[in-house]
Amino acid sequence: MTDLIPQFGNTLYTLVAFILALSIIVTVHEFGHYIIGRWSGIKAEVFSVGFGPRLFSRRDRHGTLWQVAAVPLGGYVRFLGDENAASAGPGRQVDPALRRQTLAGAPLWARFATLLAGPVFNFILSILIFAGFAIFMGLPRDQVVVGRIAPMPPEVTSELRPGDQVLGIGGVPVAGWADMRRVIDQVPPAPVQDWLVMRDGEELTVPGPDPMPPRVSGVGARSAAADAGIRPDDVILSVDGVAVTRFDQIASKVAEAEGRPLDLAVWRSGDGTLSFTLTPKQQDLPAVGGGFERRWLIGVTGGDGYFTPATRSAGLFEALWLGAERTWSVITMSLSGLWAMISGQIDSCNLGGAISIAQTTGQAASAGGASFITWIAFLSAAIGFLNLLPIPVLDGGHLMFYSYEAVTGRPPSDRALNLLTALGFATVIALMIFGLTNDLFCP
Repeated sequence: MTDLIPQFGNTLYTLVAFILALSIIVTVHEFGHYIIGRWSGIKAEVFSVGFGPRLFSRRDRHGTLWQVAAVPLGGYVRFLGDENAASAGPGRQVDPALRRQTLAGAPLWARFATLLAGPVFNFILSILIFAGFAIFMGLPRDQVVVGRIAPMPPEVTSELRPGDQVLGIGGVPVAGWADMRRVIDQVPPAPVQDWLVMRDGEELTVPGPDPMPPRVSGVGARSAAADAGIRPDDVILSVDGVAVTRFDQIASKVAEAEGRPLDLAVWRSGDGTLSFTLTPKQQDLPAVGGGFERRWLIGVTGGDGYFTPATRSAGLFEALWLGAERTWSVITMSLSGLWAMISGQIDSCNLGGAISIAQTTGQAASAGGASFITWIAFLSAAIGFLNLLPIPVLDGGHLMFYSYEAVTGRPPSDRALNLLTALGFATVIALMIFGLTNDLFCP
């Protein structure tokens, strides 16, 4: 029985992290609906965080009941006249004098803006989080300057110091961070390299690590590495007894194995050298020339080196622009991945459900606050995109109906609305079941 306690603790931690992330994202989404609706003259009766029985509540001066409910898996805004929390159906009868304050009775522009605001606020949350990291953590300087240095295995000799400006590695000049890929391609892999640095106004050649060591910077959820217990900051020393000195070499060894179990020797600060056995999994990834390619993966990312770059301050507008670019990148990746699954370019197992999302959220929380908040930004952008899909009961479905009304001058008939709404509910439920099935049965 005691063996189950750690597993139960991990599950509880994952569940709490998932509920916290989901509550933040849903609250921001619903607040977008609420505030734009209120500014548009639409009255909100209830703003609920969670579903089910009410735990506590208060009513504000606008007459809206703000509540926290017992089931913390989402939330909703119920506008005056809404039949249900999804704002679906013909709606309830209200005093004709108050019809303008209902969603159904508001002008088309107000309805469109109110429904669009939910996904837009999700995108704004992502932009602000990414921008906040750029402002408070800074951006790498154009020149390669050593920041914080991470622990290294004892076989790696390094005399680099924080503040050193890197001028060359292995005899190859370094012009800046944008030049590092060229430098890595020209310098042969080795556990120790000659680094030319500028230190206190003097050029020095000192020993240092390979510029792209086999150090793990991230571990994917539900991956072979995560299942085996590999952690960020681990250094992979060998794969099947063959030493690796550069991160790229790991991918080659994994590809050569073609799904065969691999033995890894891993150095971990404080624990020394550890042994792991794991089996790579196949996954569809974006290809360089477009489309997707199927590859064997163990689920680690890396190549960041043993030191973080020294940073510079980011201006507000620069940070917001970077935040918008990163949010747009999440949206485009979501769109291309969805289309690739529909068109059969990638395996349907790439569509995860609530379990895989919860596990990824738990792992992000375990990696630290910064990782957890970054994951919230990614998840918020993805949820905003999914809500814009033209599926009835989602925001995108309502916007589709409003677009039809704008073009034809009349809304869809009640019969068509009821039929499409039923199909929308069935589609959403089917997708949820499909994702859950993938979580349980896909490798």
